[in-house]
Amino acid sequence: MREWRHLLCVTIACLALLLFDARAVMAQGLRVLRDAETEAFLHRAADPLFAAGGLQPHNVKIILLDDPSLNAFYAGGQMIFVHSGMILQTDNVDQIIGVVAHETGHMLGGHVQRMNEAVAPATTMTILSLLLGAAAIAAGAPDAGAGLILGGQSMAQRSILSFRRVQEASADQAAAELLLKTHQSGRGLLQVFEKFRFQELVGYGNRIDPYVLTHPLSSERISNLESKLKASPYWNAPTDPGLEEEYLRVKAKLQGYVWPPKATLGAYPPENTSIPARYARVYAYNKMLEWDKALAEAEALIAAEPDNPYFHEIRGQILFENGHVKESLADLSRAAALAPNEPLILALYGRALVALETPETDRKAVEVLTRSVRLDREDPFAWFQLAEVYTRLGDEDMAALAGAERFLLIRQPARAAHLAAKAMKGLRKGTPAWLRAQDIAMVAAADLKDHKGRRRQRRNNRLELLIGPAAP
Repeated sequence: MREWRHLLCVTIACLALLLFDARAVMAQGLRVLRDAETEAFLHRAADPLFAAGGLQPHNVKIILLDDPSLNAFYAGGQMIFVHSGMILQTDNVDQIIGVVAHETGHMLGGHVQRMNEAVAPATTMTILSLLLGAAAIAAGAPDAGAGLILGGQSMAQRSILSFRRVQEASADQAAAELLLKTHQSGRGLLQVFEKFRFQELVGYGNRIDPYVLTHPLSSERISNLESKLKASPYWNAPTDPGLEEEYLRVKAKLQGYVWPPKATLGAYPPENTSIPARYARVYAYNKMLEWDKALAEAEALIAAEPDNPYFHEIRGQILFENGHVKESLADLSRAAALAPNEPLILALYGRALVALETPETDRKAVEVLTRSVRLDREDPFAWFQLAEVYTRLGDEDMAALAGAERFLLIRQPARAAHLAAKAMKGLRKGTPAWLRAQDIAMVAAADLKDHKGRRRQRRNNRLELLIGPAAP
């Protein structure tokens, strides 16, 4: 009986996983890559698509994940996740635009939110097979019971996978419509599907079972879309040269960051003096601890485009990270002035100011970091720096508030509630800061209650599975 109880537990666990979008689970555990220039590029490429779909572009987040696979996904709300491999393995900006158009199609269709339409009947099917299987096992027919359980689970999974494939096909059609509305070619989208098709052939050959896939076969997707995309009056529309140049820069930058230095220098040898090549070598030399060479490449970039904030940012970052904090301030201040609405640049500038630990730079750091967190409230390290500098300036109430913001973001509601309460005691009632502390206290209390409820539910679920002592 112990083995069959274990099978029941495993099956129930599998059923629980069906309640979540697998792609959302994939996002957990992957490192988020933050870069001001890359995020700005992705939004410039995607914002026309968002607007064409009736969305407010500034409300949509595009999150870059450190994963080498050729992938992107939508996981609910207004967030699109892009793997670093989607930039590294594509060939042009049109391919990025095509992929984002597809994920925007998922968003507009509310596909994650509609998963209950598939989960409900699949859950019923699985529970029924569990009950019938358990009855068969209890009646002395363990093999038949196991067959019923596993068969029901397989049918439920196939039902959900079929629903997912329909959603993928729907998102493909929505992407074609968005590209038409924004007067862009669908060449890039088809090129990405060709890459997927090649991966399928290499990985599976002709042994693919289309009924156990989350996506339609790439050859089928190409067949369904090709005529529609080629019929568009914008099929031969040229690639936006400005976006293409930005794509080449962020791709080279990412390659320099994630590739081994030897591979980067092989792809971008010193005789290549283009901006993307210099960008890649900055990171390669920095990783090799050849800081003089890295700074020389950064200075060449600044000489080419003196008003480019990202070039000043990279030179300032190299100086700061190698202990030349005072020397970094000129570049970081210049970058912040050239890009006053880039929170990541402001946060880096603020870090350098905090590191100097003087009253003057601390006061400047408060100004800069406050601007940064107003633009991006979800940067826990910026809040940490703000709390540190407020403490040094003797403003314990604002330090507590900044700490509460940080702990709320990193999902430590007990500490967030404690610091929010501390801030409320010292801040003047009714002020914006006091009201924010009150909001944090309320959210943290709700999170604590929810956490306790989930923990209690998990305990109850475990108790329900333990039906008496296992038979010998």
